[in-house]
Amino acid sequence: MPDDLADVYRTTYHALVRFLYRKVWSAERAEDLAQEAFARALVHKPENTRGWLFVVAANMARDEARRAARERRHLTLLKSEPPTSAPPSDEVLHTEGERSQVRAALEQLTPRDREVLLLWDSGLSYDEIAAQTGLARGAIGTTLARARRRLVEAFDARKTGEHVARG
Repeated sequence: MPDDLADVYRTTYHALVRFLYRKVWSAERAEDLAQEAFARALVHKPENTRGWLFVVAANMARDEARRAARERRHLTLLKSEPPTSAPPSDEVLHTEGERSQVRAALEQLTPRDREVLLLWDSGLSYDEIAAQTGLARGAIGTTLARARRRLVEAFDARKTGEHVARG
């Protein structure tokens, strides 16, 4: 393996977990998927380890989402009594509400815009983003600018109750 995996782990693990968190919305699950991606890298010994990890991790997250959707369609959820614990504080509700709005705004983006934005936010360079997405390196900046603008528009529209179309 050209890259020392220990060095790649030290420099990439946290960025990979952040990237995965925005796909699975669970910190614990994001960490598990990141560990699984590194375990697979040990077996496959890819040439470009960092880029390979992000591709494999994205595929694992996508597969997991498909599997969960399939399970939801086939399972009947039983209603249970609400928990007897105290309601969460206003601060927790506010934070969860904002996270929900950001998730919903991200879902309004096209898959390509969302992927480029999340890869950039995870710390990948324009060259690495281009290699993973198949876009020309010169198109990354334009795509990022468009994705950021659309994310802000979608987020603001959710606050006012409007709908922003993709595209």
